[in-house]
Amino acid sequence: MGDILFLAHRIPYPPDRGDKIRGFHILKYLSTKKRVHLIAFADDPADLKRKGALARFTGNRSVIWRSKGNFAAGLQALASHRPLSLTAFDSAPLRDAVENILARHAIDTIYVYSSQMAQYLPPRPRQRVIMDFVDMDSAKFAAYAKASKGPRAWMFAREARMLGQYEKSVAARADASIFVSEAEAALFRERTGAERVVVVENGIDTDVFDPAATFKRVDSTGRLLVFTGQMDYRPNIEAVTWFVETILPHIRIVHPDVRFAIVGRSPTDAVKALARQPGVMVTGEVADVRGWLAAASVVVAPLKLARGIQNKVLEGMAMARPVVASAAAAQGIDHAGTVRVGATVGEIAEAVTQLLSDPRKAAELGESARKRVQERYSWDARLAALDPLLERRPRPKRTD
Repeated sequence: MGDILFLAHRIPYPPDRGDKIRGFHILKYLSTKKRVHLIAFADDPADLKRKGALARFTGNRSVIWRSKGNFAAGLQALASHRPLSLTAFDSAPLRDAVENILARHAIDTIYVYSSQMAQYLPPRPRQRVIMDFVDMDSAKFAAYAKASKGPRAWMFAREARMLGQYEKSVAARADASIFVSEAEAALFRERTGAERVVVVENGIDTDVFDPAATFKRVDSTGRLLVFTGQMDYRPNIEAVTWFVETILPHIRIVHPDVRFAIVGRSPTDAVKALARQPGVMVTGEVADVRGWLAAASVVVAPLKLARGIQNKVLEGMAMARPVVASAAAAQGIDHAGTVRVGATVGEIAEAVTQLLSDPRKAAELGESARKRVQERYSWDARLAALDPLLERRPRPKRTD
């Protein structure tokens, strides 16, 4: 029985943002089955020093600095007739690292985390290939195109079209294509006709995200609404902007003292500017998001564009906080009614207002939400779906 090569678009440590959280727990789970070799990119200088933290889960670890900017990647994409998503992650050092591992170790499984990394597969892999798309990125870019105008709309539409073709070709070579929710998997099957499509949902560590755990508490008085996320990520920027400009004013009519905290690293200038609005604060990066979640009267997730399972929703639920989510943010989560969901400005504002007006009902909803994630979303239970994929014999690969 051979080893696993784990290819990741971003080093899965520390597990402090959505893609890193999923990547870390999958890597950790795979390490209980076989020896795992990690090859990943880093786009934060601090991450170059963190690969040692993964030593107990891995054999070899290669972390390659990704310095290519979007402008250079865009020019390369246009010149090479490739998706920008691929040229942005194209790296000769990483390609060399993959060839080196495959030459020196008996690898029988290649786990590809995010479609950008599929370009590093051998042309005709002899290994079992597990392609973790997570979400259907081409659909995300198609949505961006519809919401944009001019050259940006054209570029997003081009990316959606070319990336969709690429996703289909990758799935044809993979022994299994993984998505984070059944909605994403169904969309992929519909648009590509792909077979061997498997759902592996995200989980949540309810021992870490526990209101009774030890963490630094946030000193907060009064009603507090909290949004958490990477704040240079377009869907998060759109979500908080929409909330501040159109939803929060309705809530403040009934609860004029309510405050809204935007909690997350790398806020853009547009996000920072929201702090000029009444009752809005932008924290930037925090050491531990749990303190803010614990202080929240309501956790909000008003995303207009959301694919798969939103960790921010699971984290709020696990911390026993009442959560109000947009229909898009709640779509992939089997919450059994323990999350309040709204599709419009009025529905979201009304749901938040009602919970602020009835703290007892809000507390009961939060407790029910925590019980739901404990029952439904433990990582071990969610990742057990990987076991049959690791046991399945690789498909014979075409030689033509």
